[in-house]
Amino acid sequence: MSGCAARRYLAAALSRCRARARVPPLCEAPSRGLRALCAGGPAAWPLPPRRHLSSRNRAEGKVLETVGVFEAPKQHGKYETGQLFLHSVFGYRGIVLFPWQARLYDRDVASPVPEKNENSASHGSKEVKGKTHTYYQVLIDARDCPHISQRSQTEAVTFLANHDDSRALYAIPGLDYVSHEDILPYSSTDQVPIQHELFERFLMYDQTKVPPFVARETLCAWQEKNHPWLELSDVHRETTENIRVTVIPFYMGMREAQNSHVYWWRYCIRLENLDNEVVQLRERHWRIFSLSGTLETVRGRGVVGREPVLSKEQPAFQYSSHVSLQASSGHMWGTFRFERPDGSHFDVRIPPFSLESNKDEKTPPSGLHW
Repeated sequence: MSGCAARRYLAAALSRCRARARVPPLCEAPSRGLRALCAGGPAAWPLPPRRHLSSRNRAEGKVLETVGVFEAPKQHGKYETGQLFLHSVFGYRGIVLFPWQARLYDRDVASPVPEKNENSASHGSKEVKGKTHTYYQVLIDARDCPHISQRSQTEAVTFLANHDDSRALYAIPGLDYVSHEDILPYSSTDQVPIQHELFERFLMYDQTKVPPFVARETLCAWQEKNHPWLELSDVHRETTENIRVTVIPFYMGMREAQNSHVYWWRYCIRLENLDNEVVQLRERHWRIFSLSGTLETVRGRGVVGREPVLSKEQPAFQYSSHVSLQASSGHMWGTFRFERPDGSHFDVRIPPFSLESNKDEKTPPSGLHW
C-alpha cells in the first residue's frame, strides 16, 4: 500500500471508529492534529476523565488521550503476537495473543441452489464454500470494558468448570476473537500499554523485537493446553435487509450427567446495521437440531435480556450464549425479528451453523490453572 493510500485508509477507518464509538469529531481539535493522525502521528482515543479530574469540569466523552502511533493496516499476511490495536467497530484497545486460521462461510457471496429441507444443516437456499480467513485471540484493555459493555459482551470467554458439575461455567474476562479487518494497528513506547491481569503473565517487553511484546512460556503453555476449547474453526455470516449476522461457534467439552453425556457449545453472535435506518431487535427464534434426532424450537424476547438498538452511531452489538445437546453434534439456525421506527417488523436470517465436538479431546479445559 502506498503512503497516500495508507493515509486515506486510516482517515476513513478513523472516521468509522469515531462514528461508532461516538468520538468527538477532530474538527474540535487543532487542524494539525488531523494532519498528524493521517500521517501516522499520535493516535488519540476518547477515554473517561482521569479520576483526579472533576466530571463537572469535563464533558463526558470529550477527553482525548494519546495512546500511541498508528501504523498502516496490513493488506496481506497476519499480525504477530504482541501487536497493539484499536478495534475498528467497538473502539477498545487490545493486544494480539495469537492468530487462528478459520473457515469463513459467507452466504452473501454464495451460489443459489435448490431449496432444501429446513432440518438440513444447509438450511436456506445457498450452497456455501468456506474461505480461509485470519482471526486473532486478543486481550482487551480493562479500562475500556465498561464503555463497550452496552454494545458488546466481549468481556469474557467461558469454559466448562473443571469438576463434576456439568452445568457449571467459569469465565476468563477480557478475551475476545477479532477478525483481521477489524484491527487498526498502532505502536506505543509504554512497556505496559494494556491493563489486563493476564498481560504481564502472557507477554513481556523486548525492545529488540517488532512488535516489542513477545509471548512468555506461560502463554504458549496455556494455548497448547486449552487449544481444543479456544480454537476458532468456523465463522458463518449472512446479511438480510442490511443487517449482517456473524456467528462463531466453539466447542466447550463434554460432561456426564445422570448416566448420559452432555455436550456443550458456546456461540458468539455479532449484529451489524449496514444502513442508516435505526432498528431494534425485538425477538429471537431458534431451531436446534441434535444428532439424536430431536428438533427444539426456542422463542423469546430480545437476546441475553436486552433488545439492542442498532443505529448509525452504534451500528453493532455482540453477545455470547451457550447450548447443550445429548449428542456429539447438531446444528442451529433461526431468525431475529427487528422493528423499524414506524412500528413495522422484519425478520433477519441467522446463518445455519454446525455444532461439532472435538473427537480427540483428552482432558477438560484447565483455564487459568497453570
